[in-house]
Amino acid sequence: MNVSAHVDTFARDNLPPPDEWPELRFDLPELHYPERLNCAVELLDHADPARPVFHAPSGDTWTYGDLRAYVDRIAHVLTRDLGVVPGNRVLLRGPTTPWLAACWLAVLKAGAVAVTVLAQQRPHELGTICSIARVGHALCDVRAVDDLAKAEIPGLRITTYGGDAPDDLLNRPTPGTPYPAVDTASDDVALIAFTSGTTGRPKGCMHFHRDVLAIADTFSKHVLKPHVDDVFAGSPPLGFTFGLGGLVVFPMRAGASALLLEQATPKRLLPAIAEHRVSVLFTAPTAYRAMLDDLDGHDVSSLRRCVSAGENLPAATWRAWHERTGLRIINGIGATELLHIFISAADERIRPGTTGVAVPGWLARVQDANGDPVPDGEPGLLAVRGPVGCRYLADPRQRDYVRAGWNITGDTYVREDDGYFRYVARADDMIISAGYNIAGPEVEDALLRHPDVVEAAVIGRPDETRGQVVVAYTVLKEGAQRDADALRGFVKSELAPYKCPREIVFLDALPRTATGKLQRYRLRTEGDRP
Repeated sequence: MNVSAHVDTFARDNLPPPDEWPELRFDLPELHYPERLNCAVELLDHADPARPVFHAPSGDTWTYGDLRAYVDRIAHVLTRDLGVVPGNRVLLRGPTTPWLAACWLAVLKAGAVAVTVLAQQRPHELGTICSIARVGHALCDVRAVDDLAKAEIPGLRITTYGGDAPDDLLNRPTPGTPYPAVDTASDDVALIAFTSGTTGRPKGCMHFHRDVLAIADTFSKHVLKPHVDDVFAGSPPLGFTFGLGGLVVFPMRAGASALLLEQATPKRLLPAIAEHRVSVLFTAPTAYRAMLDDLDGHDVSSLRRCVSAGENLPAATWRAWHERTGLRIINGIGATELLHIFISAADERIRPGTTGVAVPGWLARVQDANGDPVPDGEPGLLAVRGPVGCRYLADPRQRDYVRAGWNITGDTYVREDDGYFRYVARADDMIISAGYNIAGPEVEDALLRHPDVVEAAVIGRPDETRGQVVVAYTVLKEGAQRDADALRGFVKSELAPYKCPREIVFLDALPRTATGKLQRYRLRTEGDRP
């Protein structure tokens, strides 16, 4: 590895041992990055400063020059007033706005490590993330600070932005001079993105400065092929790497712009597309299905690219969208561990019902549990290699995800004889609902924190609209009232609302084997429900 610029070496110190890393490949010339690289500088400094970069629903537009000035201002405050040093972890929390994006870029420019979380996440979740990543600083939208403050995280210094207080991040005096970017190594950790695991404990995925550029220089450059005049928009928040790439990294790497929406539901996306002449759209299959019902009366003629990820895109949804709009949805699969999309196809290469082929710069194959490739046409585990790989923060599950140099995504796939990859199912107990990854055990843990719950088992049930919905089976203390609404309300106070069970089934006992092992398959089979 290169000489680190980090003064706080926690992130590098907690990388997995080298023999547990995946094999990294830099097969394209554009992936040969220099040893010293700050990705914020690369994203900020190569565009015309007079061109637009971010649009807000209010009609305000920031240019690249504006953004650079705001980023420098925030970076000065971080280092001069707040004492942030290179390598410190800085939590970022708030709805999707230009200011959140500016904070993210400022953290990276200052050589710190960005830990972006969802505005929906609750105190318990935030506390766990901060504990794992040893977070000492947080920049938080003033409208989203309550849950972060309630978490009472030891040693966390919270600085709000967007408020009227004199100590607000944006109200502090600054030198008004450019901020000299920290000379980070290309393999210094730039961000830690958290994903839920099947054990329920979040996993911190560490990504380098070069990784941020690599996702743009593979999928975006070779599949999406953005234009400088494109306007990006979409539903994933910046707390998801799907949103971070699609709404910040990809447009900025191309010198294009993005519309950042705080509320990006299907009903809000359609009028926003027309008003702001959005040309590149990122969202999940659930949203495309929902927008089909409301297309009449909305002008989507500005769209030229539609990207789908987060869950499997059914062929019927692809065809219905194509028939109504003439647009071919670019399907893709990505992972937080790999930062963004690594299998996809565009234009005439699209084949409805498949995910696509390996993105240039990536390799993919289907293998069995022993790591041996399976013949085309047979299902197996999806294995991937490329310029970005899984590096969990001090987590033994690294050995499960990376095997013999391959990233094992946890998806069951079939490779067709012409090289196209077709999704079959998740290979673990992860529930994917409307594009959100939900770990059943994490929801079980929240249910078990209720004083009346004795046992809980959570599964995903197929659903035509959302892909899957969360269903919880619970056993209560004797005499406790079976009130599903009250129990759902409790879970919503513990976890982000999207993780809350859509259905709660009360049982006298959970189905178990003679040795006490939970029989989840019986819960997944409707006819076998106890």
